[in-house]
Amino acid sequence: MKEGAKLIKISYFGYICKNFICKDHILMKHILGIGNALVDMITSIPGDDVLHHLSLPKGSMTLVDAALAQNITKTTSKFSPKLTSGGSAANTIFGLAHLGLQVGYLGKTGKDELGEIYENDLKACGITTHISKSTTPTGRAVALISPDSERTFAVYLGAALELSPYDIMESILAQYAHVHIEGYQVQNHEVLLKILERAQACGCSISLDLASYNVVEENREFLQYILNNYVNIVFANEEEARALTGEEPIGALDKLSQICPMAIVKIGKNGSMIKTNEKVWKIDAIEANAIDSTGAGDMYASGFLYGLVHHYDIGTSGKIASLVAGKVTEIEGARLPGLVWDEIRQQIQWFIKNSVR
Repeated sequence: MKEGAKLIKISYFGYICKNFICKDHILMKHILGIGNALVDMITSIPGDDVLHHLSLPKGSMTLVDAALAQNITKTTSKFSPKLTSGGSAANTIFGLAHLGLQVGYLGKTGKDELGEIYENDLKACGITTHISKSTTPTGRAVALISPDSERTFAVYLGAALELSPYDIMESILAQYAHVHIEGYQVQNHEVLLKILERAQACGCSISLDLASYNVVEENREFLQYILNNYVNIVFANEEEARALTGEEPIGALDKLSQICPMAIVKIGKNGSMIKTNEKVWKIDAIEANAIDSTGAGDMYASGFLYGLVHHYDIGTSGKIASLVAGKVTEIEGARLPGLVWDEIRQQIQWFIKNSVR
């Protein structure tokens, strides 16, 4: 583990609070998200015959090439898809923006209409954009919702996969106190290492939200290396934690905390667990009329990072994370409407009044 990471591990919460205070005082920016810039195309389909026609296994997440992506987009356009900026890190940054933080996002899109939609959507929420452009089409994640609410994903990474070390400029990273990275960036080891090295050199603290369990399985050794050397907070659901450590949630939390200063394992309706400096917090899930888990993990990260920025204790930060994650399960997709954000902010104030700072 690098010396800086050792220092952080001694008193992580104190370090990250100090980091946010010092850099925010000068630069008025908190968190930068880095991830695959994908336009979400959320589409309700009349029946599963559409999936059979497209050869997409129900409930799966399938990576597709440009030709198949175009065919899927054309086939499903008659069902009036809803277009929004997506990707795990972007979802987290959207959540933080709605909670009132000044945030930014770094990614890559094509020089096309979807790329314009993506960047304009970010800007409309007050997010500072650091979007580089490619001649390759903008990536997209087509979410096909069956009548029984099961979701099937067809993902075309497109330009997002072309993010390069040249796009990761220290002049950008230096504007932020914290960098939040989605696990799908692990598909390009060279770029992810460059992000981590430059973020650390700029004095940024770093969080990583692990990708799907199959991505974790394919990159286990590399993930263990970067968690041990660069990452300060790791977010994982129980499947991802199992894929990385071979353990069930409690054992996985212990193993993750041995290589990363702060480890968080999310266990669905059973809440989540947070461990740092040998202390464990158990956070309950909120009661929710859950209909769709899309974006729940991303919103959990939003709530937790929001708590850290405001120097709330770990338990309060975890409650905020659980609140935001639970609320997003009550809607389709990862974008909460304005009235729900109003409710969330009111609930956060209640948490603050009833907790010890």
